[in-house]
Amino acid sequence: MRHQRVMKKFGRSMEHRKMLMKSLVTNLILAESIKTTLPKAKEARKDADKIVTIAKKGDLAARRLASSRLVQPAAVKKLFEKIAPAMKDRKGGYTRIIKLGTRRGDAAEMCILQWVTAAEVAEPAAEKEPAKEVK
Repeated sequence: MRHQRVMKKFGRSMEHRKMLMKSLVTNLILAESIKTTLPKAKEARKDADKIVTIAKKGDLAARRLASSRLVQPAAVKKLFEKIAPAMKDRKGGYTRIIKLGTRRGDAAEMCILQWVTAAEVAEPAAEKEPAKEVK
């Protein structure tokens, strides 16, 4: 029986499924926005919201727990330095899903998973000097 089982299987083994979710959350942290299928985004959003809640504590135990749940150390650093401080006033709902329609090849429903406060999380773009005119 499936009592209290809410995770989708995606036709993968348990280890493959766990690594898929770790990879999606890590890439969401590093890129601030990822394009994926709707069911994968809904599952990754659960893990992303939980890891931001952990990171908002900011102590050593939270950092170690986050590093065990993410694939790359750079993602842990960015999570604690940029994403968690940007979300400090929010009680939850750190991500949003924007539906894009269906994929052409297999008609899978595609979407973009991104942080709600994407403007605060993203690094400010370096302003370029205006190009000098050549006479």
